[in-house]
Amino acid sequence: MLDIKFTDACVSKVSELIVEETYTSPNKELHLRVFVQGGGCSGFSYGFTFDKDVAEDDFVLEKDGVTFLIDSLSAQYLVGAEIDFKEDLTGSQFAINNPNAMTTCGCGSSFSV
Repeated sequence: MLDIKFTDACVSKVSELIVEETYTSPNKELHLRVFVQGGGCSGFSYGFTFDKDVAEDDFVLEKDGVTFLIDSLSAQYLVGAEIDFKEDLTGSQFAINNPNAMTTCGCGSSFSV
């Protein structure tokens, strides 16, 4: 099992977004895919997208009825991470507290290992 934590705020927001997505285009099998890709000001960046397909190499994590997908390449960079959703005066966003990140950019959306 992959050691990645999803906060209650994250799960609640994803659940809310899935309801909105399925209202506009009905598809009850949407999952949130969390991934790492090259790029960003620090070397790697985080990404989030809805996906209905589970790939053969995906880790499938579930919490409170919400399914998260993480591909095996991204998983190695996310082990031990906590994924949260934050809302404050500067806006709202998914935030990743990643113990594998040696440096992060000011906005928190990219990192280096």
